[in-house]
Amino acid sequence: MDFDFTDDQESLRDAVRRWVDKGFSFERRHAMAKAGGATRDVHRELADLGLTGLTVAEVRGGMGFGAIESMVVCEELGRGLVNSPYAEAALMAPALLATAPAVLQAAWLPRMASGDALVVPALHERASRYRLNHVGVRAATAGELWTLTGVKTLVPAGDEADAFIVPARLQGAADDTSGIGLFLVDRGAAHVRGFPTQDGARAAELVLALTPAMLITREGWETMEAAVDIGLAAQMAEAVGLMDRLVAITVEYMNTRKQFGVPIASFQALRHRMADVKMQLELGRSMSYYASLKLGEPAAQRRRAISQARVQLGHSMRFVGQQCIQLHGGIGCTDECSASHYFKRLAMLEMTYGDTLHHLGEVSSRMQDTAGVFA
Repeated sequence: MDFDFTDDQESLRDAVRRWVDKGFSFERRHAMAKAGGATRDVHRELADLGLTGLTVAEVRGGMGFGAIESMVVCEELGRGLVNSPYAEAALMAPALLATAPAVLQAAWLPRMASGDALVVPALHERASRYRLNHVGVRAATAGELWTLTGVKTLVPAGDEADAFIVPARLQGAADDTSGIGLFLVDRGAAHVRGFPTQDGARAAELVLALTPAMLITREGWETMEAAVDIGLAAQMAEAVGLMDRLVAITVEYMNTRKQFGVPIASFQALRHRMADVKMQLELGRSMSYYASLKLGEPAAQRRRAISQARVQLGHSMRFVGQQCIQLHGGIGCTDECSASHYFKRLAMLEMTYGDTLHHLGEVSSRMQDTAGVFA
């Protein structure tokens, strides 16, 4: 199997890395976090690079790229600790809108691709605990008009978005996989309460009370699962970039910090710990590649592969983050040290769309016929 990137993919990587190096320093990121975490300006800059339309079809104004290009971009954005809901707005939202009527796609996808509209998914509810099928928001119809009632939470950049993609229940109990529709809700029709998150970004609670909505599809479960898998693969790639840069920061610190008159990088015990850290980084990188390559598989194989990769990434993120902070000593916990911000972002990613234990359960439930042995 050939794991080499194409010339186009390497050019894409270089373009994103140059923008990060030139336009998104740690000082800028730190100032944004202190100011509340607003990211709309960053989203516009990513749009200027064409990245907001990366996976949008060319007929809708996008670039029409796929999973590997998305992985390349997200890895570089992670390396730069770029504060933007890129995976949700540029990768998941277009996938969710892919099943919408042509009129709705024509109205929103070109604006999303150009960066003029920021559309984010609102998938989580307070009692869902990572269960996508737990949908309590109710949809009602009067003729051709739809209204939604309920509450969504942890909506990424929700108080900056122009619209939301909301799963709502058409029929059935709260945990049924059937009876879930997807709807587009305009920002002006909903009540949004924004708040900062621990990693310096923003999220919001979305309150819907007979809120007007546009129907995307009545069969939303499979579309939602596929979009979340795209988001998980993108966030795993981001985590690889985060870990890669955090390891480099830690190595640089160990080469400059001295104890007993010599750099601490010369201590054999610490060199062994860094070897373990790099091993976990490479394990995470290989499973990130695996996840992105499996996005085109049928749903059952795709879901199992994504969860398998996510289990390894969960272990890698926690190990790399904790070890690198400990190797920094007390300064690694301070707000002025960039390593602490990488660690916070890794900790947030480890709990997004299912923590490690959740995905371990997903893997287990999908491998019962083989008694845990890969088929």
